Amino acid sequence: MKSFTQKLALTTALVSSIALGAISAQAEPTAEVLHYWTSGSEAKAVKALKEDFEANGGKWVDAPVAGGGGDAQAAVLRSRVLSGNPPAAVQIKGLSIQEWAEADALGDLTKLGEEEGWDNVLPPLLQDIVKHDGKYVAVPVNIHRVDWIWANPESLAKVGGEPPRTWEEFNALADKLQAAGITPLAHGGQPWQDGTVFETVVLGMGGAEFFNKAFVEKDHATLKSDTMKKVFDQMRKMRGYVDADFSGRDWNLATSMVMRGEAAMQIMGDWAKGEFLAAGKVPGKDFLCVPTPSKGGYILNSDSFAMFNVTSDDDKAGQQLLARLILGEKFQETFNLYKGSIPARMGVSTEKFDECAVKSMVDLQSASESGALVGSMAHEIAAAGAVRGAILDVVTEHFNSDMTSDVAVERLAEAVELAE
Repeated sequence: MKSFTQKLALTTALVSSIALGAISAQAEPTAEVLHYWTSGSEAKAVKALKEDFEANGGKWVDAPVAGGGGDAQAAVLRSRVLSGNPPAAVQIKGLSIQEWAEADALGDLTKLGEEEGWDNVLPPLLQDIVKHDGKYVAVPVNIHRVDWIWANPESLAKVGGEPPRTWEEFNALADKLQAAGITPLAHGGQPWQDGTVFETVVLGMGGAEFFNKAFVEKDHATLKSDTMKKVFDQMRKMRGYVDADFSGRDWNLATSMVMRGEAAMQIMGDWAKGEFLAAGKVPGKDFLCVPTPSKGGYILNSDSFAMFNVTSDDDKAGQQLLARLILGEKFQETFNLYKGSIPARMGVSTEKFDECAVKSMVDLQSASESGALVGSMAHEIAAAGAVRGAILDVVTEHFNSDMTSDVAVERLAEAVELAE
């Protein structure tokens, strides 16, 4: 049986052989864009890209896949590539970019990158994410911070509470909220959401070095350590702070619970802020943004668009136009104001960005300088594919059962070892 990489190599060779026709003198820039931005704020953000693309003469073919934090879209993408019909541009991230590049499925954007000076405007960490063997194969759209608590100030005020600075304070506040009949934590019972909460606790209790040893180095002793047991102990507490109907809930519905005061807090990346802003809410007044407890840590997530190997001259022209626009200052500002994230491009003015975004920019710089900046495991920056899936399986099983922390760490270490 041929491996996934072998199948892709054969498919790539077939697609390349079909591409020997005459080149059109005037290609119409066209891009079928596969993405999973379907919530209110996300839809506004992707609409901004579509309008910018069309205003510059492009033909946009929208291909959204809802749900799963990108997991459902990944299945569609694999099927499309294996069938020899890849989309022109695909929302993708982290190590998944490297996996597709190693399978020779991505086009080379290096010449465009040199013309546009991308090396001078992208942080080194992001260059590492979107380059393969020194060549640009994708363009980053934004930087998301994952480790945020979004809180309803009126709910906190009902129990005289302040945003927590430690996990002990988080638990004490949650206990007060629960006693007052307020759901402490809005959460959606999907594996990637469980993983999002889990990795913030790992960073908070273990620190950046521990985080990287566990998720990047996949160190067996770290995965089975007493510190990891304490992480699962905290996750057990978190399970008691969510409402009974959390299973299967989409993340943006959990955000709405905080908006309406049905729940006091949500742990989610700053795409949640996009939902608040889309509803006309004002940061610092209608909602609060505070990092999850840690010692100056920052969990980075970044969306990118990878340009897959295509045969049509129209599609190739569309890819070049789309990539150029994505990293332009205008789109970087417009898109990230909608999305709740901060620009991937350095030097974009902070004038229009809210206090949460400015704090994110400041904290990113500080964490980068102190060594406390880490890539997200749950969102495919630090881990992807089988390893990420193995971790999420254990975390979700623990969250939805009476599994002890001792058993959880053993299962975690075994699952990661088998997945490597």
